[in-house]
Amino acid sequence: MNEILKIAVVGPESTGKSTMSEYLAGHYNTIAVPEYSREYCANLVGDCTWQDEVNMFHGQIALEKGLLPQANRILICDTTFLTVKIWSEEMFGSAPQEVLDELPRHPYDFYLLLNIDLPWQDDPLRNFPTKREYFMNVWHRELQALNANYVVISGLGQDRYDNAVKVIDKYLNRDFQG
Repeated sequence: MNEILKIAVVGPESTGKSTMSEYLAGHYNTIAVPEYSREYCANLVGDCTWQDEVNMFHGQIALEKGLLPQANRILICDTTFLTVKIWSEEMFGSAPQEVLDELPRHPYDFYLLLNIDLPWQDDPLRNFPTKREYFMNVWHRELQALNANYVVISGLGQDRYDNAVKVIDKYLNRDFQG
């Protein structure tokens, strides 16, 4: 089997996506694609602009393509450029057309939507501590619009990681039988 399956770890702010992605990459002896926008935004000197959103879209795709050859059977993606669509619509009222055009052409095999059951962790790059439920609903709506294969992952501590591994194992066993 030469095809690499792409598993995206997505969700609202402060749901443990980066930590989960690193954990899963270690568990499955593969690589995790980091969230490009985190480093990009950390280097911004002003407010995020429309062009910054476009840059983050291109950066996330390039990072993923660059790391894909290092993947072992699966590629764990710490978020996707769907985040650019969601943030652009929230901040600017619409999303860049190139992002909208690319969404159906750039699918992921399986998504883990991390639940908002973790306590909020303050971070200078996080903006909406009071809108977590709102963004959870947005993620559901966006994944459903893509007809995405996804599961919500809940739990605290090791239970959260164990729950993610269980659903990935179930998915992998279904896809790799035969």
